[in-house]
Amino acid sequence: MITNHPKSGFNFLDKLSQYFPIVTWGMEYQRAYFLGDMTAGIIVASLLIPQGMAYAMLAGLPPQVGLYASIVPQIIYAFLGTSRMLSVAPVAVDSLMVAATVSVLAKENTPEYLGLALTLALLVGVMEILMGFFRLGFLVNFLSQAVISGFISAAAIIIGCSQVKHLFGLQIPQTESFLQLLGYLGEKIGTTNWITLGLGVASLAVLLYFKHGLGKQLKNWGLQEETIAPITKSGPLVVVAGSTLLVWLLHLDKIAAVKIVGDIPKGLPPLSFPLIDQNTLQSLLPAALAISFVGFMEAFAVGKFLASKKRQKVEANQELIALGAANFSAAFTGGYPITGGLSRSVVNFSAGANTGLASIITAIIIAVTVMFFTPLFYFLPQTSLAAIILVAVANLLDFATLKRLWGYDKTDAIAWVAAFIAVLLTSVEKGIMMGAAISLLLHLWRTSKPHIAIVGRVGETEHFRNVRRHEVKTCPHVLAVRVDESLYFVNAKYLQDYILKYLANHPDVKHLVLVCSAVNMIDGSALETLQSLITDLNPMGVEFYLSEVKGPVLDKLEKVGFVAALGRERIFLSTDMAMSQLECR
Repeated sequence: MITNHPKSGFNFLDKLSQYFPIVTWGMEYQRAYFLGDMTAGIIVASLLIPQGMAYAMLAGLPPQVGLYASIVPQIIYAFLGTSRMLSVAPVAVDSLMVAATVSVLAKENTPEYLGLALTLALLVGVMEILMGFFRLGFLVNFLSQAVISGFISAAAIIIGCSQVKHLFGLQIPQTESFLQLLGYLGEKIGTTNWITLGLGVASLAVLLYFKHGLGKQLKNWGLQEETIAPITKSGPLVVVAGSTLLVWLLHLDKIAAVKIVGDIPKGLPPLSFPLIDQNTLQSLLPAALAISFVGFMEAFAVGKFLASKKRQKVEANQELIALGAANFSAAFTGGYPITGGLSRSVVNFSAGANTGLASIITAIIIAVTVMFFTPLFYFLPQTSLAAIILVAVANLLDFATLKRLWGYDKTDAIAWVAAFIAVLLTSVEKGIMMGAAISLLLHLWRTSKPHIAIVGRVGETEHFRNVRRHEVKTCPHVLAVRVDESLYFVNAKYLQDYILKYLANHPDVKHLVLVCSAVNMIDGSALETLQSLITDLNPMGVEFYLSEVKGPVLDKLEKVGFVAALGRERIFLSTDMAMSQLECR
């Protein structure tokens, strides 16, 4: 006899897994996963340690802050995130946005500067958590892919130029203006430290060789792909170790004035407290909003792409909560705003990561590093970190997207160019906001003139197509018009004018059928316009009909009394039924 027991325990776990995805992969964890997670954790840690320090310096923060931001946030995300391969830590674009925002309010390497960066992480965390809690993940759709691509391409150029001073060993003040930065570089280029530049160029050469040449050479030697990937990704670690050793052995910091990282405090991240006062919050709010959107867009896009490789799902609102909680934790553990990085996450995936355990292992290795091994980075030259950043951001330049958009849809291309130029000429935050605004305006302009087709019957079938594209049969006293857009305040008047103009030139028309197969919504303003159109048609002796109205749209029309006023007999299930009846009249 089989007895059915209540599944309350399973129901509880299912409910818990919605908020803590670690429960799902934790219960499904297999022994075979561990080797991949361990390998990926070690490889990503070897990449993230130099990257974290480099990105922190890009943000105008001490190098250890980049390491602190790579410990607790990664563990928090592993518990809450729905992407099992996403590597969450500092990234170049967010670091640039932090520098651009905070440098205006405080001087680098001061407690106030760090406090503002912590506050920024707190605000980003709170915003992302609230957006996720209220299921506002759809808001990121207001930033089109064209705007994001243009913004990131411009940001990559600014990041690259900001590192030239470290690469050449120049003394240049921090500035938010790209044009001013170019001016400073032009003025100071004559004071180049050639030893620093040589070390930086050598670092670039090693990184580029590891990235583009070493893999082919190892493949020719017969090595397997799973062996080649970890080796080629170890370039930053080799550069850090080699350049540090060289500076230490030759005393380049003393005899050649090569700038080094210097003393990095040893120990786990201290408990930190953001600056919370009204003026600070108000001044950081716009930047925090921009970082929230950009960070989530990057993380979600990468997470979704990698999840699709293993037929897994990434849930947008839970991702917002996970990234928000990770940023929130960064604010109290000495970090700054973080998100999922493209290059690291791809490395994590390629190295064999199966679950969030890989990120936890990465965080543990970095924690051990800051506890015991930070003195090893004392002689690390800043020019080598600049080289690491330059190679990392080179992949962010995306002019191929602009070329593709220009050939396909010039309005999207205009949005790309607008975001790109706005970021370069104004600031990172203003640039992305202007890009988003222009993208929305272009969307409104595009939908303000929807595609409208006069349709006719295809042969003896029940299908109706555009008279300009197909050989169709039409009836002179019946006009069937299909509008290929939802009707709202921006485009309803355009439809009304189009119909009235046509009727003025075709006095034989006695029946108008509005085909609504592509209409998903009719807002209040559009409804008023339709009622106005019906009023205009009455003196002309033209009767108004609807066909193929979708259920949700019809429900709303019925609710406000439009159906009763028009007459249900004037609403047809299909255009074929409408034309069959009206053609006989």
